[in-house]
Formats: sequence, C-alpha cells, structure tokens
Amino acid sequence: MDSIIELLRELINPDWIMAHGGLFLVAFIIFAETGLFVGFLLPGDSLLFITGMIIAGAKTNPFPFDSHPLNLVFWIILLTIAAIIGNMVGYWFGKKSGPLLFERKESWIFKRKHLQSAHDFYEKRGGAAIIIARFLPIVRTFAPIVAGVVHMNYKKFISFNILGAFLWIVSITTLGFVLGENVWIKEQLEWIIIGLILVTTLPVAFKMFFGKKKTISAI
Repeated sequence: MDSIIELLRELINPDWIMAHGGLFLVAFIIFAETGLFVGFLLPGDSLLFITGMIIAGAKTNPFPFDSHPLNLVFWIILLTIAAIIGNMVGYWFGKKSGPLLFERKESWIFKRKHLQSAHDFYEKRGGAAIIIARFLPIVRTFAPIVAGVVHMNYKKFISFNILGAFLWIVSITTLGFVLGENVWIKEQLEWIIIGLILVTTLPVAFKMFFGKKKTISAI
C-alpha cells in the first residue's frame, strides 16, 4: 500500500515524470485510467495539468518541435487518442463481461432491473454521461465499462467518446500550459493539485451522499 501511495505522489512530480518515460508515460496512464478496470486509482486530471506545465516549461530539447504551441497541439492529439482508445477498451470489456452479469442469479445486491435501468439511461442520456464522466475521477474509469455492459449504441458511444476525450484533454492540458510559467503556480503546485482533485471529486461525493439520503427518505 505504501508503494502505491508513493507512486501516486511521484505522478504529480514533473521531474519524476520526465525521468521515467516523460509524456509518453502520461499517455499510457491516460489510456490505463480510462480503459483498465484498476485505472480508477490514477490521477488523470492532475497529470494533464502537469503535462501542460511541462510543455510550457521545456527550455532545452522540447519534443518533438522547437515551438511550444506546436508541442501542445501534438501532445493534445496524442493524449486524446490515448483517452479515446482507453474508453474503447473499457466498452469492449463491459460488452464481453455483460452477458455474465445478465445470466447471473438475482440477489439482494444484484438485480437485473438495475442493468435494464442503466441501459435505458444510456440510450436516452448516454452521450452526456460519457462526456461528463471524463471530468470525474473514478467515474471516467467505469462509465465506458457500464456503457458496454448495457450495450449502448456503439456509433453513439464512439461519437461522444471522441468529443468527451477532446474536451477533457484540451481544457485541462491547456490550463496547465497557460499557467505553467507562473512562479506562484509552481510553488503552490501540490495545493493546486489537491484543489483540482476536490473540484472534480466533490460533485460525485455530493451526489452519492444526498442521492442516497433522498432514496432512504423516500422509502
């Protein structure tokens, strides 16, 4: 457990990132967070912000171009592709494991009607769910899996998958790029990362807590 915590701490350290694979490591982590079941542990938002800072602050041997704005565009495209492929893998996993869930015997924990409700939700509002999930830690890992489980229309899923990935990568990476050279930002990086985590996590926690409370009250 201590080693996992230490790794997560290193993943918000720009110097450590550049010494262990650089932004290609970031691309792999973005893929893993959105495509692998265990990816919910990874700090995607923080990494994107730091990626922007790294691109803006590259004084020597910027890659792959000499121009920082061109490098920003290059890495945005690469990270967006990684995020898109990640969600596709998550969808595939959900689609393959879905039949096992539908065939599973019902219990007080598992009820088939819940999957049917999820299916109906994704059919009506699935596009918005896929886009919004990109900005929510943990949720973005499981959203494509659930979409696959309930067999959300694949063309619809791909369209919103691409749009959501683009909006997520562009917004947070560009924010890091614009603020990356600010001395105060560099000095307060850890607090800014904590702020990003809180801003993206609190809405989920709020929904889970008050949604559950509302359900109990209704019962």
